[in-house]
Parts: sequence; C-alpha cells; structure tokens
Amino acid sequence: MDLLRFITAGSVDDGKSTLIGRLLYDSKNILIDQLEALEKSTKNRSDGSVDLALLTDGLRAEREQGITIDVAYRYFTTPKRKFIIADAPGHVQYTRNMITGASNASLIIILIDARQGVVEQTRRHSIIASLLKIPHVVVAINKMDLVEYSQDVFNNIVIEYAEVAKQLGLKDVTYIPMSALNGDNIVDRSANITWYEGKPLLEFLEDVELNQDVNLTDARFQVQFVIRPQTEELHDYRGYAGKVISGVYKKGDKVTLLPVGIETAISKLEVGGKEVEEVFAPQAAVIQLVEDIDVSRGDSIVKTGDHQPHVNNELEVLLCWMDDKPLIAGNKYLLQHNSRLVRVVVRNVEYKLDVNSLQQQSVEGNVKLNEVVKATIKTASPLVYDPYTKLSVNGSAILVDETSNSTVAAVLLQQ
Repeated sequence: MDLLRFITAGSVDDGKSTLIGRLLYDSKNILIDQLEALEKSTKNRSDGSVDLALLTDGLRAEREQGITIDVAYRYFTTPKRKFIIADAPGHVQYTRNMITGASNASLIIILIDARQGVVEQTRRHSIIASLLKIPHVVVAINKMDLVEYSQDVFNNIVIEYAEVAKQLGLKDVTYIPMSALNGDNIVDRSANITWYEGKPLLEFLEDVELNQDVNLTDARFQVQFVIRPQTEELHDYRGYAGKVISGVYKKGDKVTLLPVGIETAISKLEVGGKEVEEVFAPQAAVIQLVEDIDVSRGDSIVKTGDHQPHVNNELEVLLCWMDDKPLIAGNKYLLQHNSRLVRVVVRNVEYKLDVNSLQQQSVEGNVKLNEVVKATIKTASPLVYDPYTKLSVNGSAILVDETSNSTVAAVLLQQ
C-alpha cells in the first residue's frame, strides 16, 4: 500500500480545519475516545452537529499560549492508500512552516472560499507550490452551500485560478466544488452538486497517480551506514546501506563513487537481508561493490555514464530563513544534505524573493525570519547534488546552527 503526503493551505476561515476534520470523520479514521470527546465538547451547539474543526485545533491552542507554531501532521488510512496530512498554518508570518510542511508533499490542497474567490493568500500559497515544484494541485472551492451550489460561481473561480496556474507553470491542477461543513464532495459525491462530474476529494486522493513522481532515470544512492560485521561467518563482508534516492540499480552495473570519482561495479544487492537482482527508488537497500574502496557515510554511488549529478563546493541556493536570529553574510553553519553533513559559509546574499509575487528585491540589512533569498554558499568538502528543479529529493537540504543545533534554513539547491 503506497503513501500520499499532502498539505492543506488556505486563508483564515476558508474551512481548512473543518475539511481535515470531515476527511477523518467521514472516512471513519477517528478513535472512539476522540469521537466521544468531540461530541461532548460540542453538545451545546444549537443544531446538534459536531464541530469537526476541533479535531485540528491544536494549532489554535498553541497560538493562544504564545508557543511557536509548528507543522502538525494527521495520519489516516483507507483500504486503497495511506495518507499523511501536513497541517501548516497559512499566515504570512508562518511562511517557514508552510515551506517546511510542503517540502515533502506530493500534493497540495488549496482552499478557496466560494464567496471570496482567488485572494492574495491563494496566490501566495500557489507561488510556494510552484517554488517547491509540488506535482499535484487540488483547488478545493469550499463553502459552496453559501452560494447556493452555483455552477456559475464555481466556473468563474476556475477561470480566475487558471490564469494564476498558467503564470506559475502549475500543470496538474484539479478543481473540486465542496462544502466541508456539510460533507459535500469530501468523501461521498454530493447530491447538491449534480452538475459536477468529477470525483469527490477522498476518491481523487486515493486514485491520484504517484508512480510518475518517482524519478527512475537518474540513479542516486547515498550511503547512510557502512556495514562491517567482522564475524567469522561474514569476515570479508562490506555493505553500504542507504535509500535509493532515485533511479534503478542492477547487479553488475558500473558505478562511480562520488565525490572522489572512483569507478567500480556492483557485486551484490540486498533488500531486507535477501539478495536481489535490482533495487529501485524509494527502496532501502544494501549495495556491495566489486573492489574494496574507502566509502564513508554521505558518499554517493551513482551509475557511470550519462545523467551525472553536480559535484561542487560553491553552490547557488534559495534559502528560506527559519531562525529568529538574522542571517549575516560570512556566518558559518552545518549543511545537512540527506545523510551528508558538511560545514559551510554563506558567501553572499544576492536578492530577496517576494513570496507574494516572486519578484526579486534588494536585501537591506540582514536576512530576517521567513524571508526567502538567493545566496551563494561554500562547503568545506564537495557536495554531490542535483538542482531542486530537476530532482527535488537530491536538491534540498537544511542549514543547522553549530552552537544551538537548531535548523535555521531550508535550502533549495540551484544550477
């Protein structure tokens, strides 16, 4: 059973909490004690209904207490697929959280209030989806019950958003009219929106094709652990464990160890302790090589030939700054790129990116919390990577403060 990670985004009061609550409630993914607590907390509602938004109101409680707002994750399962919902607050001041939640998502649900149409927040969330190259976009036109389920209202919003999608290069966009409050087109097809011929939201999420999102062309494998049992039975065993980031590896393939550039070949492949003929993304596997080579954690094993990654120690990057302390050119940090950890220095900051328009702006002073900037960083040792736009899983990283060990920036590696 495969897994779909998706994120929900919307303006205040677009019904994001109610939508997630409705998905969990109608798909019967709420525990009995959760349901009892929910019913108890809303028993005094005049219409006797259950307030589904309370299922995701942990963020609201955090906000009231003045605690740092972080990404909350919801998990649920249907007979067809497993799901992880990244529930990130969409306010301007929480841009870092939005980017954190969206960075691993295969799909984004952008909520639009049918009464309001496309607003500034809609454009901002769409820009972030474009920036992070999220493959699938669902435009959930919510609160259709408040516009009398009007097809004309729906069509006008589709026309308006299609212009935004065209400007940003969003290709796979699906539009669904719904009412999260009443359950229209969330899990079951709505009897009130008979003119809509598409799938309800949950059915669409179950059926959206994810195989094409996995890159099986560019073979990338980064070593996480070197296995040397040194027992009598496995005296000469030397295996390199890790995750196949992308591509396919077969026994006998000629490969190159990077960043050192040594060429060799694969002698054996293992998955789950059993020898196999091939491994592919996103499997966890163990690779054994023909020659004994000095291989360390963070080194990359790639196929020899075409489709080679970049190997550089001076990198152009987009940084989403996530720390209260400002970024100052010349500061030193740790760069965590999958399992490789290297020291870096930020050489210079070229420009700031307006997340509301994608316009480039000059940077006045230091880089502050939630700002997205184009910068150049220099690493202490060469990094093996692909541009984020080509292979996001091998083109993303984080910056870590050496003293506090806290994550200070999300990094998108450029050409």
